[in-house]
Amino acid sequence: MSEFTHFDAGGRAIMVDVAGKSDTRRIAVARGSIRMLPETLARILGGEAAKGDVLGIARIAAIQATKRTAELIPLCHPIALTRVGVEFEADAGTSSIACTVTAETVGKTGVEMEALTGVSVALLTIYDMCKAVDRGMRLGDIRLLEKQGGRSGHWRAGD
Repeated sequence: MSEFTHFDAGGRAIMVDVAGKSDTRRIAVARGSIRMLPETLARILGGEAAKGDVLGIARIAAIQATKRTAELIPLCHPIALTRVGVEFEADAGTSSIACTVTAETVGKTGVEMEALTGVSVALLTIYDMCKAVDRGMRLGDIRLLEKQGGRSGHWRAGD
């Protein structure tokens, strides 16, 4: 198992020095979901939410969140993103919406935290926009699915 990289020899938190790393194309894909009442899902998909286009606003929130990750996660490097993709998938059987965020950059450090932050904020936005009708919504299974680039190469989650 690798060592934690965000601590120095004395156990103090540090920002990792990436100066010696090469710029490479880096991609990360993260996913999570929000479960809700079937009526809530129907209202979202039917465009009947009182606050407007829930998924459209959640998409913009995810993109904004990826761009601001370094402001939210203390030891993250600010990253110039080259692309952010946000997809939603509704599942009537589980009364849920899954969100997948793909973040890309060309740089010295990965974009896993950006993709994970984007998913989290998208799901929180859905909750915020629908909480008046369904306070029991549950966010879950937020995780990294895949990363590419850098010294560690290509990694894919095993299910």
